[in-house]
Amino acid sequence: MSERTATIGVLALQGAFEAHAKALESLGVTARLVRTPGELKGLDGLIIPGGESTTFLKFLERDGFLDALEGFVESTPTFGTCAGAILLAKEVRNPEQASLAVLDIAVERNAYGRQIDSAIITEPTKLPGGPLEMVFIRAPRITHIGAGVESLAERDGSPVLVRQGHLLAATFHPELGHDARVHQLFLDIVAAKR
Repeated sequence: MSERTATIGVLALQGAFEAHAKALESLGVTARLVRTPGELKGLDGLIIPGGESTTFLKFLERDGFLDALEGFVESTPTFGTCAGAILLAKEVRNPEQASLAVLDIAVERNAYGRQIDSAIITEPTKLPGGPLEMVFIRAPRITHIGAGVESLAERDGSPVLVRQGHLLAATFHPELGHDARVHQLFLDIVAAKR
């Protein structure tokens, strides 16, 4: 990337954080698991993985973690997948809940159904390299994107991969697929910010 390898944090409170760390390391960057607010220091970017968004909020309400994370994501590249996308969204519905409110999207939680309704699909994307495999598990649906948000992939007409400046969000789990392009896009965002 530049004179030193980027260090990307992966919020390791729940979810498939180890799969994200492995995906990052396969692309030649240092992944650091983040469990406390102090571990945000020195990071070039952060991934907020999937999991359960209300559980994330309960963990983040301890030790001023939520406040530290709010300050971090305002200026540092951050990528949210599934529950992480919910935490980044300005508006959360079904039901309403608090979030970091930094990404100009509205999301509807569990919009595609229960765990049994999970799916692996392949859809066109604006990323180079053709269609993208996407793993959906109790996924949210992005119901609105603001003027400054770019949709990079869709499912049934709804955005599933969006970017706004230094923020990236996916309603699917790229860490569980075999395609590194979404993680590489995030590393490109980190490199441009550095």
